[in-house]
Amino acid sequence: MIGKTFSHYRIIERIGAGGMGEVYKAEDLDLPRFVALKFLSRDMTRDPKLAKRFIREAQAASALDHPNVCTVYEAKETDDGRMFIAMSCYEGVNLRDRLAEGELTLDEAVEYALAVADGAAYAHKRGIIHRDIKPANLMITDDNVVKILDFGLAKLTGRSKLTSSGSTLGTLAYMSPEQTQDEPVDHRTDIYSLGVTLYEMITGICPFIADYEAAVVYKILNLNPTPMGQIRARVPPRLERIVAKAIHKDKSRRYQHVGLLRDDLLELLQEISPSRAVRFRSLRRGRVRRYGNWPRYAIAGGLAAAAIFTAALNWEAIGAWTGLGGLGEGKGIVVLPMPPPEGDSDELLSGGMALDLNRRALG
Repeated sequence: MIGKTFSHYRIIERIGAGGMGEVYKAEDLDLPRFVALKFLSRDMTRDPKLAKRFIREAQAASALDHPNVCTVYEAKETDDGRMFIAMSCYEGVNLRDRLAEGELTLDEAVEYALAVADGAAYAHKRGIIHRDIKPANLMITDDNVVKILDFGLAKLTGRSKLTSSGSTLGTLAYMSPEQTQDEPVDHRTDIYSLGVTLYEMITGICPFIADYEAAVVYKILNLNPTPMGQIRARVPPRLERIVAKAIHKDKSRRYQHVGLLRDDLLELLQEISPSRAVRFRSLRRGRVRRYGNWPRYAIAGGLAAAAIFTAALNWEAIGAWTGLGGLGEGKGIVVLPMPPPEGDSDELLSGGMALDLNRRALG
């Protein structure tokens, strides 16, 4: 595979492999960037109907634009019938490997879970459920940003079901009770899996791990995990309650929306690490502005600034065309400061633009 070109991607190196197939780092020959190409195993894409579903699911995932969700660019089929998905390539380590390196601090664990909850809330609002949240599907980048990988692909490959041939103990241990029973699942299955993942981030132990599938399923359906405070000292009682609610075996008694889990995690983070909570709130406000009114204000303000700037530089020509003459003695043009978008604090930028335009117009 190394050196081969598929579509406009040239394979550079093999990154790894898993139940779904192999992953390669590739160079995008059309754009100056590197991507990760995930090739689904041939067994998963022999069925033409499955191939069409793959394209459809990948297209849905590509609509997700959130800092904590891996960006999907496209999905295609090679000439020999292999399906692959092109996505962002991040430098970092997945959470499974990070946990193997050593214990996370409490505030790190809560912040990571908070980021996952925020990304999942964004996807759930758009009707996309992950179905396979676990440490192996969470990337911690070198910039310490959490990225959720493979959104929506568990449904495609059938890994949301215990009977799937792609099922492994590593995946099964994070499945919700309804998943292990092959019952219909909804967004609350992601809440459960995130709760199990958070438990592991705090204790270093997956609560429902066992040596064979039947034992794992029995634990998931019948046993409650050991309280985290018995495994790790100084676990806040509030954190115990949050995790217990997230992994409740009865989905009607879990958090009913992942946004509620996110809000509780944020309040907890405020208690144990105010600086991390402030940073998260700041980043989230920036995202809200990005997805809110900012584009409309930016476009309108940019067009107005361009028109005023052009007029200031070409005042003599405008005067000759309109018959008003030049500025002349004692005449001038005044450009008032342009207000920034609502909620933006960058008054210096808008005021500075106005000052610069006035200076240019008056010579």
